[in-house]
Amino acid sequence: MKNQNAETARLQELLARFAPVDMEADITGLPRCERQALAKLVQAADILDALFLRQCWAGNETMLLRLLKDASPLGAARLKFFLNQKGPWDRQDGNKPFIPGAPKKPAGANYYPDDATKAEVAEWIAGLPEPEQSAAKGFFTVVRRDEKGGLKLVPYCTEYGNELVRAAGLLKEAAGLTRQRTLKTYLEKRAAAFLSNDYYDSDVAWLELDASIEPTIGPYENYEDEWFNYKAAFEAVIGVRDDRETVKLAKFGEHLQWLEDRLPIAPALRNPKLGALAPIRVINQVYASGDAARGVAAAAFNLPNDERVIREKGAKRVMMKNVQEAKFRMVLVPLARLALSPKDRKGVSFEAFFTHILMHELMHGLGPHDIPGPDGKPTTVRQALKECYSAFEEAKADISGLWALQQLVDKGELPAALGRTMYVTFLASSFRTLRFGVTESHGKGMCLQMNFLLERGGIRAAKNGTFSVVTEKFRAAVTELTGTIMEIQARGDRGAARAMLEKYGRLPPAAKRVLERARRLPVDIAPRHRTVELLTSMR
Repeated sequence: MKNQNAETARLQELLARFAPVDMEADITGLPRCERQALAKLVQAADILDALFLRQCWAGNETMLLRLLKDASPLGAARLKFFLNQKGPWDRQDGNKPFIPGAPKKPAGANYYPDDATKAEVAEWIAGLPEPEQSAAKGFFTVVRRDEKGGLKLVPYCTEYGNELVRAAGLLKEAAGLTRQRTLKTYLEKRAAAFLSNDYYDSDVAWLELDASIEPTIGPYENYEDEWFNYKAAFEAVIGVRDDRETVKLAKFGEHLQWLEDRLPIAPALRNPKLGALAPIRVINQVYASGDAARGVAAAAFNLPNDERVIREKGAKRVMMKNVQEAKFRMVLVPLARLALSPKDRKGVSFEAFFTHILMHELMHGLGPHDIPGPDGKPTTVRQALKECYSAFEEAKADISGLWALQQLVDKGELPAALGRTMYVTFLASSFRTLRFGVTESHGKGMCLQMNFLLERGGIRAAKNGTFSVVTEKFRAAVTELTGTIMEIQARGDRGAARAMLEKYGRLPPAAKRVLERARRLPVDIAPRHRTVELLTSMR
C-alpha cells in the first residue's frame, strides 16, 4: 500500500504539470443547424482519438481497457496520465514508461510490424518499383506482414476501415446539416477521402474553406514515425472562426513571396512562385483529439503536409487564440519571471508570442521543399532527411520566423517595438518548449537553436541563473542559422543535419538549471472543453 501511495503521488505530480484550463468558444451566434453540424464533428473527432492511440502502439487499446477496470486511486491516476500522454510513456521525460509492463516506446510506432527492424523495412522499400515505392514512403499506408512472412503495404482506408466508415458517416451528416457551401464541400470530400485513401481533393477544399466553423480532421503530422517520418497520424481540431483576428492577420499572407525572395540562402534555392493559396485563420478551439491533443496541446498548425498540394495550391495556417492565451497566462508569464533578467522579462508580451507562432507556421511553407535526390530523381526534404526532418524543420520554422518578423519590422509593416519584444518573448518561450522534452521534435529543435545562439553570443546566461538577449548578436545569429538550416535542407544532406543535431541538440547546462528551478511550474495546459458541454445542452 505504501508503494502504491507513493506511485499515486508521483503520477499526480506529473499530472500537475498540465494546468487545467476551461477552453471556451462563443457558439451562441451559430444557427441551430450549424451547432448540430458542430456536434457531429466532435463525435467524428472522438473516433480519430481512438485511431491515434492504435497508431502509437498496438498494445494501447488493450492497456486502456485494463486501466478502465482499475477503480483504485492509483488506477485512476494511471488512466488520467495515460489519456493525457496517449499511451504509457511520459513524453516530457524521454518517453519513460510510467505503467508497469509497458515496453519501450516503439520508434516506428504501429506503422510497421512489431518484429521488423528499421533496416529491413528500408531495404524492402528501396527494392520496390514505382509507384509502390512512393506509396510506401507516403503518408497514408502502413507496412504489415503478408501470409509468407514478407512485407506488404496496406492503405489506411483498409487498416482503419471500420472507424473511418463511421467517421465518414458523421462528416456526411454534418455536411447535410450545414448551410455553408464551402464547409459542406470540404466535409463531403473529406468523408470520401476516408474511404478512398486519396486526400488531394479534400486538402484543396480545406484550403478553400471559408466558414464560421473551421474543422481540421484527418491524418496529418508524422512525428510518431521516428524511423522515417513517413506516416501521418490521425487528429482533429474543431473550432469556430474569430473573424476580427482573422482579418487583422490576413495581411501577413501578402508578404510571403517577398520574404521567400529575400531568404538568406543562394537565390537558386528560393522558390520563384509559391502556391497561390495562403489563407490564415484564427479560431477558438471547441475540441481537439488525437495527435493534436497528446501531452503538450497544439497551439497552431500549418497544413497540409502533402508537398504536391503545397506546390500546386499552397498551405493554410490556423491559429488557436484561446489555446495560446491560456498557454501565455498559465505557463509563459510565470516561466519568464524565473528564467529572464529583470530587464528582459518586462518585454515579454502576448502580441509578440502570438505573432511569432503565426510566423513559425508561415515559415513552414517557405524555403526548400522539393529537391533533387542523390540519384537525380525528384524527392522532398522530408524524405531526404528522414528521422532528422521533424526536429530540423521545427528549428527552421522557429528561427526563420524571427528572421521574417525582423524583415517586416525593417520594412515598416510591423511596429518597431516588436523588434525587441519578439526576441525576449522568444527567449522566454524557448524554455517553455525545452520542457516538452528533448526527445520531442520541438524540444530537440529548440536545443539546437539555444546552443547556437549561446555560442554566437546572442543570448547570455548570468551567474544568477537568468538569461538575457544581446540584440545585435542575436539578430546576426538568427540570420546565420536560418541560412545554414535551409541550405542543408536544400541539399537533402541528412549527414549534415544529423551532425548539427548531435552537436547542438542537447540541453545546455545553464538551461537545465533553469528547468530544475521551474519544476513546480506547469509545463503546459490541460484543456477542459466546456463548449462541448454547452453544445450538448443547446442541441
